[in-house]
Amino acid sequence: MTRFLSIVLMACVASAHAAEDGFVPLFNGKDLAGWKIVNVAPGTFTARDGMIVSTGKPTGTLRTDRMYENFIVELEWRHLQPGGNAGLFVWGDPITHVGVPFSRGIEVQILDGRETASYTSHGDVFSIWGARMKPDRPHPNGSERCLPSEKLCKPSPEWNHYRVTCRDGVLKLAVNGKEVSGASECRPRKGYLCLESEGSECHFRNLRIKELPSTNPAPEEIALEATGFRPLYTGVDLSGWKATDEHQAHWKVNDWKLSYDGQCMAADPHLWTEEEFGDFELICDWRFTGKPVKKSWSRILPSGLDALDADGKPELIEVDDAGDSGLYLRGSDKSQVNMWCRPVGSGEVYGYRTDAGQPAEVRGAVTPKLRADKPVGQWNRFLITMRGDRLTVRLNGELVIENAQLPGVQPRGPLALQHHGDAIEFASILIRELPPESP
Repeated sequence: MTRFLSIVLMACVASAHAAEDGFVPLFNGKDLAGWKIVNVAPGTFTARDGMIVSTGKPTGTLRTDRMYENFIVELEWRHLQPGGNAGLFVWGDPITHVGVPFSRGIEVQILDGRETASYTSHGDVFSIWGARMKPDRPHPNGSERCLPSEKLCKPSPEWNHYRVTCRDGVLKLAVNGKEVSGASECRPRKGYLCLESEGSECHFRNLRIKELPSTNPAPEEIALEATGFRPLYTGVDLSGWKATDEHQAHWKVNDWKLSYDGQCMAADPHLWTEEEFGDFELICDWRFTGKPVKKSWSRILPSGLDALDADGKPELIEVDDAGDSGLYLRGSDKSQVNMWCRPVGSGEVYGYRTDAGQPAEVRGAVTPKLRADKPVGQWNRFLITMRGDRLTVRLNGELVIENAQLPGVQPRGPLALQHHGDAIEFASILIRELPPESP
């Protein structure tokens, strides 16, 4: 009871203090109201003893549920283990960048006891994954990273205080009461705040913010708007998936990545979700990890038919081939969005394209408009939309399938990551369910 009263008293004092100087709490001291999971497990970030506690596992982030533009944010942090890594992301996107566990934004580093000529543990500020900034002092390597003018952080497990002032794309960081680093010309300059999990336990407390007047950023200076995506993969286990011991021996949890060796021998070796979905948008990053070999595959016409040579035989194209996989939609292998190295490109719905019983318009519509795959070994991103029996697929930002009809597809069903005997990695498996369309 004494401990509970202490926490309540701390919260009351903090609220009173905030009200006096225009600050408001970013954390209520009791739960994570006002924050959203981006790509981590439900237990990665928790509220405990008036703190936000990060386990560090998996690597990923927790974000605010709204954007901020101009503001002053304060927080205290400490690492429980020497050498710990975390961060405060400013003006970030609400979803991860392709093939990484973090979002585009400006990172205010929260690091302990690790220093080189290129980085420090005393309040570096740098741009990540497509964000831009001009550091207050040139970096020795020419990168967009500001090294602090003084080394003022205290080592684990002591507490440190950060004050981050952000106004019109200019960011200044004060560490334990003194400004040490910063940047200007930051883009985006409006977005979400994120706390980073990266390997070991870290504590955050006394998070508060004071918003400053807007300076009306242009649309290109604003982060992406959150639309309700949530992770299907926790990064710590296969909860939410139908995984036997045999599945778990081959579908390996690998921090923010899910790695498959292609060797599962279960009766059904595909990895299915426990949930069923109707209309949805799905983000899925993937890359083949095997060594590519030269293979020849048919060239596919826009109609979905094989191109034929002068002798009436399929016209072949040689490619670097590292494997085959896909996403099963609504419980069916027929409604599979392919991932592969063939000339036709990923995104093809093979089960419908090769079904001679389907109308010509169906077979043509499920044939990719273009091949948008990255080279073997690089990360790709699908954005898949299912509404009713209509499918749209974007691959690496390119529209490859547009409003294609899948006749007979079930109205609801689970999703699956396909086993096809090849090694592949997945990341950022995120979904948002869509409301039924109005009649």
